[in-house]
Amino acid sequence: SSNAMWTDRRNLKRENKKMRNTTKLTRKCNRSLLFAVTTLLINADSFQTSCLLAARKSNHKAGAQLIPRDAEAKKPAVSKNNREVLAESVEFPAPLTTGQRFLRAATFWSTALPLLFTYYGMDTEIKLRQIILNECTSEDEVQAKWDELHTVGANKLANTITSLKGFYVKTAQIIASRQDLFPKQYTDALQGFTDNMDPMPVSLVKAVIEQELLHKSEAFQDVFIEFDDIPLGSASVAQVHRAVLSPKYGGFEVAVKVQRPSIEPKLLGDIANLKNVAKSLEKALPLDYYTVFCELESQLADEFDFIAEAASMERIYNIVTDNETRPSPVVIPRPISGLVSKRVLVMDYLKGVPLSRAREEMLRRGIDPDSPESKLFGRKLLSSLTEAFGKCILEKAFFHADPHPGNIFVLDNGDIGLIDFGQVKQISGRKRETLAKVMVALNDRVSDTNPDDLAIIGDLAVELGVEIKKDAKPEAAAAIAMWLFEGTVEELPGGYDMGELSPNSPVKELASFPQDLVLVGRSTILIKGLSSRLQIPWSLSTQWAPIARQVLDKTGNGGSGSTSGRRKTRFGDVLRIFKAWGNEKVTSVVNRLPSSIRSRLLAILVKLQERAEKKRKNLAN
Repeated sequence: SSNAMWTDRRNLKRENKKMRNTTKLTRKCNRSLLFAVTTLLINADSFQTSCLLAARKSNHKAGAQLIPRDAEAKKPAVSKNNREVLAESVEFPAPLTTGQRFLRAATFWSTALPLLFTYYGMDTEIKLRQIILNECTSEDEVQAKWDELHTVGANKLANTITSLKGFYVKTAQIIASRQDLFPKQYTDALQGFTDNMDPMPVSLVKAVIEQELLHKSEAFQDVFIEFDDIPLGSASVAQVHRAVLSPKYGGFEVAVKVQRPSIEPKLLGDIANLKNVAKSLEKALPLDYYTVFCELESQLADEFDFIAEAASMERIYNIVTDNETRPSPVVIPRPISGLVSKRVLVMDYLKGVPLSRAREEMLRRGIDPDSPESKLFGRKLLSSLTEAFGKCILEKAFFHADPHPGNIFVLDNGDIGLIDFGQVKQISGRKRETLAKVMVALNDRVSDTNPDDLAIIGDLAVELGVEIKKDAKPEAAAAIAMWLFEGTVEELPGGYDMGELSPNSPVKELASFPQDLVLVGRSTILIKGLSSRLQIPWSLSTQWAPIARQVLDKTGNGGSGSTSGRRKTRFGDVLRIFKAWGNEKVTSVVNRLPSSIRSRLLAILVKLQERAEKKRKNLAN
């Protein structure tokens, strides 16, 4: 009898453990998907806000969207043969009517609400089966159910965003770039929104160019002797075509960016709705999305002015190419003088593919995406983006604020290109210096748990404007800084988790995040997401520390720690520069070798780098 009783107890413990594991998996899937769906739900149109915004904008923006004031002066009275495009009857899209705005809202809600209820229903069904029917579904069976639901939901969501477009596309871009956060079914289904939106007819594109760009008595063929009908890429605001300029303008290949007619009031209406819905759901959302959307709204208004974009492009080009001793970490196109207007931008043509299509291109060329060569390229990608954004943010406080895989190019020669400078951000000099101090403090910390180091890092995070909840742990501020800029730690101080959706994430301790730094965080999260997808541990603070020290030295603020400590770190920074230079030279030599030898050498290099990273990680712990 006693033995039977102990056997029953052991069996009961096994069943309880199995049930806890299943419940844990269910909660994990539920959190992840509810966050994904909630993020998209807050994009639903608020009918009243849309109407008010449309009325407010109609007098000075919607009417000026298509035709500039001097458009009539630009239209020459030429023959039909010389201006075949103008002879065609091209219908320009009109701004959305009240009924269309209502239909957009109804379309989104009719998809999003049933999808959300389906996830709640799945979660409830699994729990009821466990409690009432005493069914202990295995983890594999639960995961299979969630995967099936993810596939259906992702396809419905992608179809809805395809029909609505507008700012919903921006949300899809963010989700598609976060493979570390959202289910694979969703990131795969939304991947096409990074660079392959529904394109405008080429006749409409040419009509916009003629209205915006051509001078009096000038025909389309006088400027472009070639113009591809199929766009290189098509996004929510504009699309880009390859063209060849006439000898009069240089006779070389260019990329022509053309803004979608009537897109400005639609996107500004969407972002206004986002703010109102995010404000009303502030306590239910895992992050302070109201602050995020306020910052995106202020940046989005500048995205419709291509003259400002051309100036930003030139400015960032000067920032990343100011070092004559080292090549630029990324390739930046430059605007073509005399061929820029508010809604048309002609610039250098970069030969390559967007990062969102890089894997397809590798397979097309017969390159294994999991080969040593690919892994080494992944490190180069992270290094190039890290250096470029580090120089822009820390040295000049002016940076590209819309990074996603559609705006990052893998060029034919293996270099990394950066395009689309419609959204840029200027932060204050004080914020820049405090960010630099955070990088130095993170890089100089003795360990991840040293109280003195955590106090310094936490104080600097608060100085940046991060507000922590009153009941948060003392390590919360330092943990948030490490979550943003240190991707090589597995467990954050205070016992916090690295996962954003975890109930134990330091993000949950945020009372508010400074609006000025929202887009800095967006840049760091992009690099963080890429490193997770490539399975390469990556520390932004380690990579940015040398730049940060130079910035602090120039401003007279110095580094952190004692004088000897600073001298020692600077010597290490010099070694890193020589190491980077050596890696570039070795890579250039290896690339000239036969493929069989090259693959073996690259495999050895990858193993050496992984071994060095493990050693560095062990020393840090």
